[in-house]
Amino acid sequence: MIFSSALIETAVNEFARMPGIGKKTALRLVLHLLKQEPAQVQQFSEAIARMRQQIRFCKLCHNVSDEEICSICASHSRNKTLVCVVENIRDVMAIENTQQYNGVYHVLGGIISPIDGIGPDQLNIHSLVERVQQQEISEVIMALSPTIEGDTTIYYLSKKLQGVPGNPVKITTIARGIAFGGELEYADEMTLARSITNRLPLENYMQK
Repeated sequence: MIFSSALIETAVNEFARMPGIGKKTALRLVLHLLKQEPAQVQQFSEAIARMRQQIRFCKLCHNVSDEEICSICASHSRNKTLVCVVENIRDVMAIENTQQYNGVYHVLGGIISPIDGIGPDQLNIHSLVERVQQQEISEVIMALSPTIEGDTTIYYLSKKLQGVPGNPVKITTIARGIAFGGELEYADEMTLARSITNRLPLENYMQK
């Protein structure tokens, strides 16, 4: 792709760094911004910079937040005894969009995947065990994508949580309304809502 402006080429290359955006799409975005008023482009760039500089992660669940505690964990209307374990922030958004879940979350920050060099120590597992130890949690829902890596992570977490002394916590997993090998964030809202509502005891899931 040949550019008549080094400034445009630099901007296109930066946009093309983002996932799912090729050079042609990046060029369309840059040319769109070029047509906007300078004040609008300034507002756009400031919003991105402010987001990156000021965004925080909830110290309880690791979800993105504007404050030390995210709005979900801080809400008095949420069931704090019910914790839904998810892989990433996008999964929180997907489940929230179903409007069928009223508990809180725990974002692992990934799943165990030896082939990708991701082990338990790189995930937010220790803080989950601490939550179960220190808080009155009655149920932990494993809402991880139904893949080999997801199942491996569920198995590992179940062993860690079952070894927590004190009041035994109920461990369940979302129903298999989602095809094996599928990603949770791409499931339609109805399927995801039913999977959460019809969740299964973990022992039933592991036998399948």
